[in-house]
Amino acid sequence: MGEVKVFRVTGEIVKPTLHTGFRKEVRALKPEVAVEKVYQEIGSKHRVKRFQIRILKVEEVSPEEVESPVIKKLTLGEREVGE
Repeated sequence: MGEVKVFRVTGEIVKPTLHTGFRKEVRALKPEVAVEKVYQEIGSKHRVKRFQIRILKVEEVSPEEVESPVIKKLTLGEREVGE
C-alpha cells in the first residue's frame, strides 16, 4: 500500500430545484478513490444521485494547506495542529 494523501475535490450538484457548488477534502491513496469517496458522502448526505454530481477538479493538497480541521488533525497528528 502507498502513502495516504489529501485531495481537494471541487464540483457542483445539479438538480432541477438545486444548483450549488462544493469543495471537499478527503484522504485517499489515489485521485480515483477520492472521487468515489466524494460521490458516496455527497450522495448520502444530500440525497443526490451520481449523475447529478459534476466533478470539476481534483487536486492533491499538501498537509499544510488543508482547510478541514478533522483532516488536518488526522494528517499532521495531535501535536502539530496546535502549534
